[in-house]
Amino acid sequence: MKILVLNGPNLNLLGQREPAVYGAATLADVESLCRDAAAKAGATAECRQSNHEGLLVDWIQEAGAAWRAGTLLGVVLNAGAYTHTSVALHDAIKGSGVPVIEVHISNVHAREAFRHHSYLSPVAAGIVVGFGIDGYVLAIQGLARRAAAAGGAVRT
Repeated sequence: MKILVLNGPNLNLLGQREPAVYGAATLADVESLCRDAAAKAGATAECRQSNHEGLLVDWIQEAGAAWRAGTLLGVVLNAGAYTHTSVALHDAIKGSGVPVIEVHISNVHAREAFRHHSYLSPVAAGIVVGFGIDGYVLAIQGLARRAAAAGGAVRT
């Protein structure tokens, strides 16, 4: 089984962008961490990053088809700033049916007020906030446990 890890805008700048907020780890470090965590959960992780909203929507829709086909446990999604602006991502998650765990490296609720609202949270299977890049590991573990509790990935 596979887990899709999607990172949105500016996450390609991890390690350079605001290290006091996001830490020193790079996106390559995050992807390596995700692959290791998925392997420990008996799965593989496929990691992708885009600064383009439409591409993220396409990937979520593809993930929904893979989930229904039984080849995907779900999606770990750090949508970056699109979390707070994207009805399109909300609709893609809701329409595809794929379980999505929303991840934020920082505690968005302790930051600027505009970061306190998420368009994704109402359609996410779970949310991990403020644990640094370890939040990706928690999200992967959550997807694996959710699927195991259901006797495999739940499909509709």
